[in-house]
Amino acid sequence: MKNLWSDNDARAYVRRYAKDGVSEDVALRVYTTRLLGGDPRLVIHGGGNTSVKTQMADLTGRELDVLCVKGSGWDMGDIEPPGLPAVRLEPLRELVQLTSLSDEDMVNVQRGNLLDSTSPNPSVETLLHAFLPHKFIDHTHSNAVLALTDQPDGEAICRDLYGSRAALVPYIMPGFALAKKAWEVQAANPDCEGLILLKHGVFSFGETAKEAYSRMIRLVSMAEKAARQSKRKPLAQVRLPAKLMKPAEIAPILRGLVADGEGEAQKRFVMTFRSNAEIKRYVSARDLERFSQEGNVTPDHSIRIKPVPLIVPAPNAAAPEKFAEGAAKAMAAFRQRYRDYFATNNKKSPVKKIRLDNSPRVILVPGVGLFGVGNDAKAAHIAADLGETTVEVTTNAEAIGRFDSISKYDQFEIEYWSLEQAKLGKGQEKPLARQIAVVTGAGGTIGTAIAGAFKAAGADVALLDRDAKAVEAAAASVGGLAIEADVTDPKSVENAYARVAEAFGGVDILVSNAGAAWQGRMDEVDDKGLRESFELNFFAHQYMAQRAVQIMCQQATGGVLLFNASKQAVNPGPDFGPYGLPKAAAMALMRQYAVEFGGDGIRSNAVNADRIKSGLLTDSMVKSRAKARGVSADSYMRGNLLGREVTAADVAQAFVDLALAEKTTGAVITVDGGNIAAALR
Repeated sequence: MKNLWSDNDARAYVRRYAKDGVSEDVALRVYTTRLLGGDPRLVIHGGGNTSVKTQMADLTGRELDVLCVKGSGWDMGDIEPPGLPAVRLEPLRELVQLTSLSDEDMVNVQRGNLLDSTSPNPSVETLLHAFLPHKFIDHTHSNAVLALTDQPDGEAICRDLYGSRAALVPYIMPGFALAKKAWEVQAANPDCEGLILLKHGVFSFGETAKEAYSRMIRLVSMAEKAARQSKRKPLAQVRLPAKLMKPAEIAPILRGLVADGEGEAQKRFVMTFRSNAEIKRYVSARDLERFSQEGNVTPDHSIRIKPVPLIVPAPNAAAPEKFAEGAAKAMAAFRQRYRDYFATNNKKSPVKKIRLDNSPRVILVPGVGLFGVGNDAKAAHIAADLGETTVEVTTNAEAIGRFDSISKYDQFEIEYWSLEQAKLGKGQEKPLARQIAVVTGAGGTIGTAIAGAFKAAGADVALLDRDAKAVEAAAASVGGLAIEADVTDPKSVENAYARVAEAFGGVDILVSNAGAAWQGRMDEVDDKGLRESFELNFFAHQYMAQRAVQIMCQQATGGVLLFNASKQAVNPGPDFGPYGLPKAAAMALMRQYAVEFGGDGIRSNAVNADRIKSGLLTDSMVKSRAKARGVSADSYMRGNLLGREVTAADVAQAFVDLALAEKTTGAVITVDGGNIAAALR
């Protein structure tokens, strides 16, 4: 592992933060914390922690010895000084005299000694940092070190490798007991450069930020070298079907199975797919059932991905129904094993827990790859990242020996540890949380507004548009996935849905919004223009809806089809036949889907909007129409019963409202400020 320390960069950090009154110690602590946090082989998604012992003044101006330690919720890769809350050091050090300390009392004393009460909670390993005498302390979950410690004889391997350079600490759950044991081990080995926490991670320390960081790199590099020099054995592979199902074909099946509960209480999950040569070798290994069910490579992963993944059968493309049946059996068995795991270990636990959901967070598909599962796309990506880390560490551990994790009871205690659960937060979910929305025509004014409204309501959003630049800009503005797609081309539609399935696992809501207004008298319109209008304003809706309901039926969790209709469908105006006719057909299409798929829990509705400034109604069109009527442009836009201009945001909100209307289907709602001629039930 390369040492990335730069004297120039270190000085730049000191100068940068000095402007804000941040001390050199804290500035350097931020610098090396970021160096460590920027390498996923060391820490990932909030893992690890760092600290520095320094001096700060209290409100009276008195200088105090403090510990600035990583705060909960901060990531080492982009930490800032506020992410290193200062805690009075001496009251923490006095705690080493105790024989025991509850987690609740530990958190209370740490928060009670914060210099700033508004700071985040100090790390759960704050006492370990406080008890050790060194000024700078670094802690990572190095993949290379874990591959050595996660062995039945990991202690002997690490003792032979590190000698007196690093002292060994047996596995103990983080908290007071681990902090005190680490203090005892270091005190017995005062000249060591770090501590190897068996089946957990590695600590390094020094009197300067550079020394502590350099020691971490050295300890990790030693582990990497040892792994390279060992007699490595590849993972033996299973025999796979000649042709495998594609990830986009697999995802909706698994997403439906992973949904927890039934009816209105059902909770969906979002999934994301990962694959490469290393992942494929791992998921196709002959001994996958053994080593993947051992447990996690480091304990804190359990809070995010549960102790073990789900393994499903290899998906034979020649028999997709058989795969679906096999996956369903595997899911049922996983849920039962999780219930048994909880019941068995909860009996042993001194504090009784309430069982969490029994859905997996990582799914392994032989021959194909892995899926990360989460409450939203971000959580799914975190699960997938941790899954990839598991692949790397376990593969290396198996190459040099035999992967071995902590006990099932220890895994249970970490997964249900209240201090770890607090990291995930318990906030109220938004109304469309855990759902995936696909919006077409998303590069336009209305489409972007719709995508933004669904994102704000909690959905993960895929934005489709044939204009690549427009859809990328729209996706960046709302925080969604941009997909360049021509919705009039069935193949392009199929490819777009494949990307959605790989990114999110499936689809719950389709907003078929793309459209354009062809004009002309019916006795003059040319065949080409009329057909083009039908392609975009009718057939595109069919292509999108047809594939959406296929995915929704595979998921078997219901869904919503939403169409952008037009007042031309029910209140035609002159010279708009080429636009109104396909829109009328699209409205009939919406109702046909409502009739045919209501029994599958799939609702189908439409929004009938009028006089909205967008790609269909430009400023120049507004001016020309207003002039033809002898009114101002503003008066034209407010030419409705309420006398109010309707915006793209109003249309977007109507789509969200319909998505939430669980008992409404086959309906058209108007968003036009009042136009009786276009009013519908």
